[in-house]
Amino acid sequence: MNSTLITKPLIEIETPLLAIAVPASTELPASLAPIDQITGGAVSRALASGDFKGKRDETLLAYGTGKARRVLLVGVGKPAEVTHNIVRRAAAVAAKRARALGTGRYAFAIASEARNGLAADAVAQATVEGAAHGGWAFIALKRPSDDLRGAIAEVDVVGEPADAKQAEVGRVRGDAIAAGHLLARELQMQPGNVCTPTYLANQAQALGKTHGFPVTVLGPDQIRQEGMGGLLGVSQGSAEEPRFIILEWRGAGDAAPAVIVGKGITFDSGGISIKPAANMEEMKYDMSGAAAVLGTFEVLGRLRPKLNVVGIVAASENLPSGTALKPGDVIKSHFGKTIEIVNTDAEGRLVLCDALSYVRRYNPAAVLDAATLTGAIVIALGTQASGIMGNDDALVEEVRSAGERAGERCWPLPLWEEYRDLVKSDIADVKNSGGRGAGSITGGWFLREFVEGFPWVHIDIAGTAYTESEATYQSKGPTAFGVRLFTEFLLRRSGA
Repeated sequence: MNSTLITKPLIEIETPLLAIAVPASTELPASLAPIDQITGGAVSRALASGDFKGKRDETLLAYGTGKARRVLLVGVGKPAEVTHNIVRRAAAVAAKRARALGTGRYAFAIASEARNGLAADAVAQATVEGAAHGGWAFIALKRPSDDLRGAIAEVDVVGEPADAKQAEVGRVRGDAIAAGHLLARELQMQPGNVCTPTYLANQAQALGKTHGFPVTVLGPDQIRQEGMGGLLGVSQGSAEEPRFIILEWRGAGDAAPAVIVGKGITFDSGGISIKPAANMEEMKYDMSGAAAVLGTFEVLGRLRPKLNVVGIVAASENLPSGTALKPGDVIKSHFGKTIEIVNTDAEGRLVLCDALSYVRRYNPAAVLDAATLTGAIVIALGTQASGIMGNDDALVEEVRSAGERAGERCWPLPLWEEYRDLVKSDIADVKNSGGRGAGSITGGWFLREFVEGFPWVHIDIAGTAYTESEATYQSKGPTAFGVRLFTEFLLRRSGA
């Protein structure tokens, strides 16, 4: 998706759809008087009648006689409550409507009455991010047809001439984040017979080649030499070989890197502890953490910030067969601890524990992992927030704040010592499931058993990585959750 900054007056913008974010009001905002004229008074009539009130996500489509063939008003609610997240959402609402109309592109502006003091760069960045989010569509596997409408190809960001330089900075950043966001969603959407561990490794290597950063891929023999018993154990039931993928962005000399780790289970049947058949097709999304890591490296490659980042993806399938892990088996992790397998469907933590052990060699400044780890987090937080937990309260708050700014909310859960008893094993150092009670926390505690010498935060994205229903601002399917959060976290640390 391309983006362009435009600094013309609204009535001079030539576009198939001009979308304008407007505040809640019963009267015509002064800045929209010219728009009301070219629509024959449609805007003022809708406001006066109460048919359009400017409530959040509310829309009004009007046709006029100006250079903009269609005008779409998008409500953002009370002016004092407008934030960059609200602007992003409004731009996404507009993009989704533009896609439904088949316009291919649209222009987006925010009425001055709805600006609420937001800086020009924040508005521009949020606009492009929102356009990518709401305008996305996956049609690559469908036969072409006249009524098949693809993703929005272009968004024009409307700004003020005096703010052009600042707005352009935000547009460029938004463009990079949008590219990472779209890459992650494309990867998430691929079916399991396409997106295999090898496919993820190839995508990572292509990213490295495009943006000029090193990518290392370990195959089964190298994974075995490293002693990654968790990753090997999960993969042994599948004909697909595992891959351990390392991406390195080196922008700050010898400084300690931040590390982002993604769970890369490209299809999760549950293994011998097999899942119910209903909705099992959604288990292609079990690599969403990996997609977030790769999407973030797309952003890094485009923005080229001055910091060091290591990305880790532990990729495998989890299938039942005569060679698969069985409940009761004991394996040895990269960290050296032995693990009793009590549930083969608790496999994500087995590949992650090897990754979290591996990253010790980098002496990292901070480590964040993202994983569709537990169904329990969906029960706890629904689809509105991801769960976070870790071994460093300051880092947990830093991640939570980054998520709040990025529009990818997280909520902390405790890792109290009392929960540790739930993952103790009678025959091994630890067992891979603590049962139904506090399932997300025991999953986090299991991972903490393999974290040593660095601050760490685990992000459980099982409820936020994809959505099963349509919304005004996004389509059913993958959400690329984690790309904006990781990027915001990393760029804030770099001072960018």
